[in-house]
Amino acid sequence: MEPAAIIAPQRARGEGRLVAKAEGGRTRIAELYQEGCAKIRLPRTFDASMEAVLINSSGGVTGGDRLSWEFRAGKGTKLTLTTQACEKVYKAAAGTAEIATRISVAAGAHVDWLPQETILFDRSALSRSLEVDLAADASFLAVEAVLIGRKAMGEEVRAGLFRDNWRIRSGGRLIHAENLALAGDIAALASRRAVLDGAAAFATLVYAAPDCESQLSKLRLALAGHALSGVSHYDVGGRDKIVARVAAADGFALRKILIPLISHLRKDASVPKVWTL
Repeated sequence: MEPAAIIAPQRARGEGRLVAKAEGGRTRIAELYQEGCAKIRLPRTFDASMEAVLINSSGGVTGGDRLSWEFRAGKGTKLTLTTQACEKVYKAAAGTAEIATRISVAAGAHVDWLPQETILFDRSALSRSLEVDLAADASFLAVEAVLIGRKAMGEEVRAGLFRDNWRIRSGGRLIHAENLALAGDIAALASRRAVLDGAAAFATLVYAAPDCESQLSKLRLALAGHALSGVSHYDVGGRDKIVARVAAADGFALRKILIPLISHLRKDASVPKVWTL
């Protein structure tokens, strides 16, 4: 009797691309491409900006899945990028899920990168990257939030792998770089005071715009009383940026901190409507 054939598990593949242009006083579609499980929806807006909602129709990622996103904001456009739901990273039987995002922002344009939270499950494995190229006078806001399990659901994450690499350039010059890695015993790492001090939710916010310095005092006031959070202002070769780090006990507490920060930097505009509390 012949041995049974080994069938490799099906893996998700997705590629999405959106190019925006300024036309008739509004931000409009110049190019839209979607393949596989990567979908992009463009809800109606009531101002000159464009909002794009990213959807992973596979319902989450696991080991071996591959997602690729590319966004180009043309000269003078205003683009908000968000996700339909939190990205769930499930237990990986083998391999590592990969998500790569590239964003370019042309002269006088602005992009808000505001995906909903990434939720890590026990024994999940994810490696993702964010590459951003800004024109010298473009502006950019990015917020990435991560939940190490969901406390309200009684989930516990003990082991796994999470890598997050950011590179942001302005006029071709590197202004922000960071490599985050949680590997192996994530529960033990997160319990360390120099890491998360037991917090199960954390986020990084980066804002690059000419008005950074004037926003600093309000952001610090908003974070007052949150011991595991802080914000700093940097001048990198004449290019201003703000970096904020926020940690909280759970996802609900994290959102309560993040939403006022995001709204303030969006000039009092609310977070995207797909965000719900």
